[in-house]
Amino acid sequence: MLEIVVRTEGGERHVRVPAGELAGLVRRIGAEADRFLVVQRIPDLPDVFVQVWHETGGDYAIEHRDGAADRHFEAVADGPGAVAAAITGWARREAGWDSGLTWSVLDVGPAPEVPPLDLGEDEREVLERRVREVLAGGYASRAELAELAEEYLVTEERRPVSREQAVVLADRLWRERVAEQASWQGETDPERISRAFAALRRARITARENFTCCRACGQAGIGGEGGPDARGFVYFHAQCTDAAVAGHGLTLLYGGFDGSPGTTAAIGDEVVAALEAAGLRAEWNRDPGRSITVTPLDWRRRLVG
Repeated sequence: MLEIVVRTEGGERHVRVPAGELAGLVRRIGAEADRFLVVQRIPDLPDVFVQVWHETGGDYAIEHRDGAADRHFEAVADGPGAVAAAITGWARREAGWDSGLTWSVLDVGPAPEVPPLDLGEDEREVLERRVREVLAGGYASRAELAELAEEYLVTEERRPVSREQAVVLADRLWRERVAEQASWQGETDPERISRAFAALRRARITARENFTCCRACGQAGIGGEGGPDARGFVYFHAQCTDAAVAGHGLTLLYGGFDGSPGTTAAIGDEVVAALEAAGLRAEWNRDPGRSITVTPLDWRRRLVG
């Protein structure tokens, strides 16, 4: 797997794709509404990306940026093979990955000046605390964090944080978290959750992480997430994630799609077994009316972007 996220013009998001799948995505682009790809490494870093544009019958325009505006380059390729090879080498951080194409600096102009936040100490603290909480949850992208920072203090009378200021704030806190997670060793508890959920999906149980904002929305939407052969479900919503970040364990909601207590209890047994197989401890008394709690839990989810 390549440690990348690939986004398409049509809104698809492909996470950790094999090199062959990446090559297929490059070959596919060209038709209306499917003309470009944007590729980021995992974890995403501000202003570090590769993107490619292609319209059927034309060449492939590829760009890569390595931080500052004067490190933004462009090249042209006459076929998808050279593009896929370059992106694969970039994803793997291979020396000389860019040697197969002729690159030139793309003048994107100077970065605009962003005025500092005009906030009181209390407001600044409240804003940064909330952005850090969501950041520690590990599911938000940089764009979603910036949207949160822009909107969090909005009232009918004022919008104290501009879009540009929100991006600066979100990117600063994002970089801090990336630096912090560099010292983490081995598999973390959220990664064990993901491993348990992957096993449950293979067993035809719909399993979703950080699914919707609350229980009401989760219960309303989980039925549409699985395939026609799904036997039941398990998920946790954003409020559960916040609680896990705060050290209160992770609450899991589960059930059978037939609504019967017997099926719900059976699904609960499978969820607990999958969690324990992944090295986690679950608290549950087998009451189908009670949620499952994963505790103790050290919530350190590595960022993707």
